[in-house]
Amino acid sequence: MSTKPSSPSPAGGRKPRVAVVFGGRSSEHAISVVTAGSVLRALDRDAYEVLPIGITHDGRFALTTDEPERMAITEGKLPDVDQLAESTEGQVNLPASPVTRDVVYAEPGAVPKALGEVDVVLPLLHGPWGEDGTLQGLLELSGVPYVGSGVLSSSVGMDKEYTKRVLQAFGLPVGPYTVIRPREWATEAGRAAAVARVDELAYPVFVKPARAGSSIGITKVDDPAELVRAIEFAREHDPKVIVEQGVKGRELECGVLEFEDGPRASLPAEVLVGEGFEFYDFEAKYIDSSDVQIPAKLDADELARLQELAVQVFEALSCEGLARVDVFLQENGEYVVNEINTMPGFTPISAFPKMWEASGIAYPQLVDHLLKAALRRSTGLR
Repeated sequence: MSTKPSSPSPAGGRKPRVAVVFGGRSSEHAISVVTAGSVLRALDRDAYEVLPIGITHDGRFALTTDEPERMAITEGKLPDVDQLAESTEGQVNLPASPVTRDVVYAEPGAVPKALGEVDVVLPLLHGPWGEDGTLQGLLELSGVPYVGSGVLSSSVGMDKEYTKRVLQAFGLPVGPYTVIRPREWATEAGRAAAVARVDELAYPVFVKPARAGSSIGITKVDDPAELVRAIEFAREHDPKVIVEQGVKGRELECGVLEFEDGPRASLPAEVLVGEGFEFYDFEAKYIDSSDVQIPAKLDADELARLQELAVQVFEALSCEGLARVDVFLQENGEYVVNEINTMPGFTPISAFPKMWEASGIAYPQLVDHLLKAALRRSTGLR
């Protein structure tokens, strides 16, 4: 396999121009910045022209410096788009219609400046307002190709409830759960009903924001007396909460990548949570010493079934481009799907690029593969 990426060129023979969009309004802002830094380091500048665009916490699209070294977690300190923005007020405007692909930069009191056309967007956003179909909808309206799943798949994949509902409809295995909606939690009777439903599950349970990732806002609850506090904590990140019954088993991850002949699964990874952590929370994942074993130690049958299941999940949600499917291998040998991530992390410690590297596709080739696939794909109904 060649290690030198190459990319189709747009009209006129120039290099394709990639807008790398990162940051955003979700609680996963910093992890998105770290992901973007890793991708910017890997992008072949001989093959692509790059335009980094950061979205601040308040939603401003900012022109940022192309300095990947400033986009890493350093001594436990998380990076931020506001530290990278070239201006505190400048606004980048993506194309608003298919009439043009010009990106425009505007400063208050100044004449807007054209930054040139964008051929493809790499939306490296995690969580709501980016990974959940919102940015994908904007790009569909603009007619600009982008990497990853479309509006519906991104939205369903972001919402843990509807991921499970769709997978159940396709006959795929998910664990017991219940959902607590904002209107229900707003009344005493609703709270009592929600707590009663949770008590029907077997403890321990995991209380999670329904639409978040990176293990943010999650609490493992062993004692029912701690349930309300855990729900309130999850609601700090999302007013809708999902409570899942704990699953005993090995925690495994599998990457899925779309090729011209269909999606394929990578070699899987197994999450090995570091000492002192009950589960793979944010600190264990990004700050401390938890490890991911790649490839996971599975026999041939277990591996084949996991890879088949990962592709089935990808297809059930009509995903495109890439995804990471997280599952549990139970003590009885059966798999249970935990969740899907339609824009998995690309940080230096992220499992998705490591799984594909173990499967024969190095990080720069992986990024190049995704961009070429997006450039071939049209927007709109497909």
